[in-house]
Amino acid sequence: MPLSSRGVGPTAIVDYGLCNLASVARALRHLGSEPVITSDPDELRAASRVVLPGVGAFGTAMANLRERALIAPLQEYAASGRPLIGLCLGMQLLMDESDEGGLHRGLGIIAGRCARLPRAPGYKVPHIGWSGLEPAARPWTGTVLGRSAPGDTLYFVHSFHVLPVDERDVLAYTTYGALRYCSVLARGSVYGCQAHPEKSSRTGLALLESFLSL
Repeated sequence: MPLSSRGVGPTAIVDYGLCNLASVARALRHLGSEPVITSDPDELRAASRVVLPGVGAFGTAMANLRERALIAPLQEYAASGRPLIGLCLGMQLLMDESDEGGLHRGLGIIAGRCARLPRAPGYKVPHIGWSGLEPAARPWTGTVLGRSAPGDTLYFVHSFHVLPVDERDVLAYTTYGALRYCSVLARGSVYGCQAHPEKSSRTGLALLESFLSL
């Protein structure tokens, strides 16, 4: 049964000029959702769930969100208890700050910061490719990983990673080189995924389907 027939309401994909919008929208439509791509604060406030995707630089992304008057609506939405997920750069924007290209303030929705991936012999930065999910201390049932299993792989393209202040916000880890970093996080109804689930075939669709079912 498609998700749309199970009562899933409108999903807003945030357009702030640094987003892989087409692939995200295509994946959601494949799952039976009818997403709205928008940079309108009022459409954002009216959505039943929000996807914040992104590629590129942290500072530029925050400047674009600011120019479109989207920072306060995103913060208010996160506080409303409705589901929100940040993908790749979108996950990093949820944090307090990033030192990418200088120190930049983030949305401050989840306490923590973003740091560059350390270089290690045989491991290039950026991290590009498929890597597995490793469980954190908290269960995955009822979260965006509710249809996932330890070891499932997602497709990553990134040079920075998030460092949440509270380890209880970590839903899954991924190991790259000598670093075991937070690759999926959750605080209440707010989620982040460092990978690109829209480009991760079956395992990515499972994550997005779980998000739509929240």
